[in-house]
Amino acid sequence: MAAIALLYGTTQGMAVQCEGLRQQVDTHWRRGLSYLKIGLRWLKGVVHKGRTLLKPVPLLPKDPDPCFASNKAEQRYYDLIWFSRIRSIRCRT
Repeated sequence: MAAIALLYGTTQGMAVQCEGLRQQVDTHWRRGLSYLKIGLRWLKGVVHKGRTLLKPVPLLPKDPDPCFASNKAEQRYYDLIWFSRIRSIRCRT
């Protein structure tokens, strides 16, 4: 039961993000809460504020708006050096 509740809360949070309603439950300028926390806050608003339940979306394969615990964690994520394999090099002379 707990796993289903966590999954539903997460998909509800993703639906809130996809609908552009995140600012109603996450007051940060940038995303500061996980999809689960966004979904749980939205569900609390359904009960207490009369919000409507959103249709849950499938789990996205790639996060469109990553969440970071701190500015330092965000900086480390974007400062990573990305490597790709070079298969051949041709020099034109």
